[in-house]
Amino acid sequence: MAETKKNSNILAIGIMFFLFFMISFVTGLQNPMGVIAKAQFNASNAMSQMGNFCNFFAYLVLGIPAGLILKSKGYKFTALSAVAVGFIGVLVSYISGVVGNYWIYLLGALISGFSMCMLNTVVNPMLNTLGGGGNRGNQLIQMGGSLNSIGATLVPILAGYMIGEVTEKTQVADVNGALFLAMGIFAVAFLIILFSAIPEPELEAAKAAPAVKEEGVMESIKGALKYRHFVLGIIAIFLYIGIEVGIPNIANLFMTSSAAEGGLAIAAGIAGTFVGAYWFMMLVGRLTGSAIGGKVSSRTMLACTSGLGIFFLLLAMFLPKSLVITIGGNTVPFAIICMVACGLCTSIMWGAVFNLAVEGLGKYTSIASGIFMTMVVGGGILPIVQGFAADKLGFLNSYWLIIIYLVYMLWFALSGSKIKK
Repeated sequence: MAETKKNSNILAIGIMFFLFFMISFVTGLQNPMGVIAKAQFNASNAMSQMGNFCNFFAYLVLGIPAGLILKSKGYKFTALSAVAVGFIGVLVSYISGVVGNYWIYLLGALISGFSMCMLNTVVNPMLNTLGGGGNRGNQLIQMGGSLNSIGATLVPILAGYMIGEVTEKTQVADVNGALFLAMGIFAVAFLIILFSAIPEPELEAAKAAPAVKEEGVMESIKGALKYRHFVLGIIAIFLYIGIEVGIPNIANLFMTSSAAEGGLAIAAGIAGTFVGAYWFMMLVGRLTGSAIGGKVSSRTMLACTSGLGIFFLLLAMFLPKSLVITIGGNTVPFAIICMVACGLCTSIMWGAVFNLAVEGLGKYTSIASGIFMTMVVGGGILPIVQGFAADKLGFLNSYWLIIIYLVYMLWFALSGSKIKK
């Protein structure tokens, strides 16, 4: 019996890892889509991030409902629903390219965001539960995050070379191959989950104690929000997603924009390679995090990476512009390398913040995961804010916002995450 349970857990962990890959692959498409929107729809730096905003706005709308679905229907039902919705979202994005309609493109991004929200609501508490919480739970989340980084690394490179040189003729249809691949991933994932046995610890616990009266939705939310470290944690996750997405998204616009706009006029394929390198650095960081996660606390990991991120961005902003490197015949400021290096810092932040924020929440963990998902909307709002800053102050100066967010992350790690007795 114990061996059967162990094998079931291993399979469940594998499925959660696969879902982590899907989340990053589909979410990562919004980065090159921003370049396409700027070219095809003549969008500003801020408005080019609207697809990204729609993708993350879905978290604000569905975050808590997704947590409630997870609580009442379990992991398998929630995951299957999320995968089906994701297929529809990518299909709508493909249709937007066929008809050349910006609003349909935004609708596809919104529907895809609903899917990503539901998947994130499933994978984080599931891996934390399977790992038994604490350092081991954080370690599994970091391992899943490694696969997440692989998907995020591949997407901008793949889409960048599909786009090629950015011109006024650049359009959504240029990345149809990536959209077809995403739909294929969703279809395969649905079948794998459908025919797999996934542990449902919370549903089993509810069946074992049917006489216990459950708290209502508002009572559960209020119960979770009574924990000071959790409230500070959801602020941290709001800022973190803005950091993770804002660094590569604005860097991509910086590299592909014309010199007249203050950009570097680099081909989308080369720029996409640098963006892919950022996500590859996240992969390296997450592999390292998963290796040491059982020995090094989430608090220590978050504090160190936040401080290092501040250091890299200050270098990017203050190093002489004459300090450049040449890759593929393109001269790139060393500032881009510093931005790429930030991937090492953002790599472990999600798992560390989640682990610290839900520590000690007990029965409120599921609803807390849903509340957490609403704050992922930061990945849609903050890049737009940074885009406005880039329009008004220049691309590099817009990174002062990221530094401010990282200062909060550092404070949360050192003080805000401590549980008040």
